[in-house]
Amino acid sequence: MKNKTFNYAIPVLLLVTLVLGACQLAPAANAQNTVTPAESAGSLRTIAITGTGEVILVPDMAYINVGIHTEAEDVTSAVSANNQQAASITAAIVAMGVEEKDIQTSNFNVYSMNRYDNMSNIIGTTFAVDNTLYIIVRDLPKLSEMLDAALSAGANQIYGITFDISDRSGAIARARDLAIQDAEAKAMAVAETAGVSLGKIHNISIVNTSYVQPLAGYGRGGGAAAEDAASVPISAGQIVVTANADLIYEFGDK
Repeated sequence: MKNKTFNYAIPVLLLVTLVLGACQLAPAANAQNTVTPAESAGSLRTIAITGTGEVILVPDMAYINVGIHTEAEDVTSAVSANNQQAASITAAIVAMGVEEKDIQTSNFNVYSMNRYDNMSNIIGTTFAVDNTLYIIVRDLPKLSEMLDAALSAGANQIYGITFDISDRSGAIARARDLAIQDAEAKAMAVAETAGVSLGKIHNISIVNTSYVQPLAGYGRGGGAAAEDAASVPISAGQIVVTANADLIYEFGDK
């Protein structure tokens, strides 16, 4: 009988031990699930606003490409003729007030072209040279006169006229500032309508800055076609610089 009592006592002691252990572990488990005020403060109430800034300017400079094409029976003659025409064009452009540092060769190609008879037999070879001068025009009112001077000096092609502004970085900065101001005004209006108080800025992102340049075509080819094209006035148009600003504000109750 004593042995049976002793055997039953072991499970009872184990049960008491488990209960006491659970009571000691319970506070620790509850402590892990407790959210402190510092942790709850990480959840912010915010308003996300996008503002747009736009700056419209009249170009004050241009980039032009002047093409020179020459052909001859031999390479030396073709290159020499091309160099002479390029020198004449450069002199004419410099005489109009363009600095030599603003004139550079952007492309120079030499290639051969076969000549054929009526029976598609090769009867000879002609060598051709294509030279492109890249010119920066900083005195925009003289642009049409410069184009006329280049054509008169031997240019065969004038193409790829691109207009620009000298203070591009300043224009982009103004568009950015206007975008931020626009976002701020919108945030204040939204807060007023929603009946909340606008807090400090939580995040700022400047995105989608664009710079749209007008592109003008110009006459191609030589002879009378070039002379007719030169009489057409060049319109610079406008350059539009835009920027978007994403602002995130904190807000609270009024």
